[in-house]
Amino acid sequence: VFPLAVRGSEGLYMVNGPPSFTESTAFQRDSGKNCKAVAFSKDGSLFAWCNGEKVNIVNVTNAGFLCSLDLPKAVCLEFSPKNNILATWQAYTTGKDGTAGTPNLQLHDVKTGKCLKSFIQKKSQNWCPCWADDESICARNVNNEVHFFENNNFDTIANKLHLQKVNDFVLSPGAQPTKVAVYVPGSKGAPSFVRLYQYPNFAGPQSALANKSFFKADKVTMLWNKKATAVLVIASTEVDKTGASYYGEQTLHYIATNGESAVVQLPKNGPIYDVVWNPNSVEFCAVYGFMPAKATVFNLKCDPVFDFGTGPRNAAYYSPQGHILVLAGFGNLRGQMEVWDVKNYKLISKPVASDSTYFAWCPDGEHIVTATCAPRLRVGNGYKIWHYTGSLLHTYQVPSNEEMWQVFWQPFLEGVFPVKAVKYQAVPSELPSAEPKPAQAYRPPALRNKPVTSSKLHEDEPPQNMKPQSGSSDKPLSKTALKNQRKHEAKKAAKQEARADANQEPTQPSAPQSAPRSTVPAVTSGDPEVDKKIKNLKKKLKAIEQLKEQAAAGKQLEKNQLEKIQKETALLQELEDLELGL
Repeated sequence: VFPLAVRGSEGLYMVNGPPSFTESTAFQRDSGKNCKAVAFSKDGSLFAWCNGEKVNIVNVTNAGFLCSLDLPKAVCLEFSPKNNILATWQAYTTGKDGTAGTPNLQLHDVKTGKCLKSFIQKKSQNWCPCWADDESICARNVNNEVHFFENNNFDTIANKLHLQKVNDFVLSPGAQPTKVAVYVPGSKGAPSFVRLYQYPNFAGPQSALANKSFFKADKVTMLWNKKATAVLVIASTEVDKTGASYYGEQTLHYIATNGESAVVQLPKNGPIYDVVWNPNSVEFCAVYGFMPAKATVFNLKCDPVFDFGTGPRNAAYYSPQGHILVLAGFGNLRGQMEVWDVKNYKLISKPVASDSTYFAWCPDGEHIVTATCAPRLRVGNGYKIWHYTGSLLHTYQVPSNEEMWQVFWQPFLEGVFPVKAVKYQAVPSELPSAEPKPAQAYRPPALRNKPVTSSKLHEDEPPQNMKPQSGSSDKPLSKTALKNQRKHEAKKAAKQEARADANQEPTQPSAPQSAPRSTVPAVTSGDPEVDKKIKNLKKKLKAIEQLKEQAAAGKQLEKNQLEKIQKETALLQELEDLELGL
């Protein structure tokens, strides 16, 4: 049973997850309408909540009450990784005469409830101190420098990391030694940078493990992989100077603790919506580009491994075991989800959870919760529990005059749920499938009795495996492979010629079908960069061919399309030069 905590105007309660979906008896429902903050400990055994009167801590595994703290105004709660400390934060207030206010960030001993230390922490952003997983060190950002405490002794600062202006930092997960990623924003024409250090070696510029500097960054998000070998940095500006996007401009950078760093080249322009590490720490997935967005999995060399093509999506979620990846379009998209088997890159299911504001994997790697919560959406609040094969197993909707603010799974420690074999057959469910009716496109009266012509605003790109075919990029092809390939290409050319002839006959204005993807790898130069350039040039020339065909068919071309056609000779020349270099 995987309990879910639910917080809303109906109070705070826990629900048993699949298969029973009944209210949990391990937690006594708190019916107050004033529950502001809740938190599970990292292993899921402890649970804390503030109900507007007190902060209470209970043990969920044996339903035992631990202690309550007299903090009616607490709005943020967090446990330290080993359950020794509960951190609480409330809004900072100054005295009426302008004198300094009382400390508003407090650290309490979970067993006794005693306050070990309190600090003044004015902003709610990054309010919580960060602990290493074994609690040997704890760090917080104070006036642009990072203060480190050791073994939960908060009376003495054991170390300081002082750079010109540390804006943000993230500690690495996992075992010792702990590493720290710090971000310093650029000023007066100097670039911003992210540096990686190993605690406690902070002295001098040579002590950094790695450094990556970049312009175009008003804020950054730093993501460590689970093995603490690399950090992904999403750098974004508030405003896109080119005017191409409302959402500012984003770039993705990769920094490894061995000193390597790179800019991740994303093949489509536009915003970066989401970036996530696979829990295996050797791959990451990025969702990016103007809608319909692309999604691509990259390896640690920042080379694409698999491209999911384009689709209506803006988020990616790996299962805790890393064996399944969900690509989803929430927020201003319709809630379509694509569930992929990561090992074989096969599509498992495509459920739709419309109006979802929240998505989370169950720790078992089998189930998913999607929810519609206030204040993001005030109507239709509730949650749904799915199996990843697309079956809707349970749904709960709050009464129309009530709201739901939060729903989340009880966490479990890693390794409690081993990876299970991936299923493709939808698991049985009592509920009818939640397939929405496909909306019919509006057709003006004049066209209603005429045959439908498909006019897409954009062509969807299909998924494709980007891994070099075995032996293609590194070794030259064997004689037989070359022979087979020439045969295949000759066949393909003959087919295309036949098709071209058929297209010229006026009696059959049939649309040219797309040629099947060549499964035999093309002859390569051995240099992936050159291959990439050749591929891109061929793509551009193909697009020009299509534009010329459209022009011949009498279509009025745009100015930029005409400019493209004019570049044909230059592109042909460039392609010839590259191929001669082979």
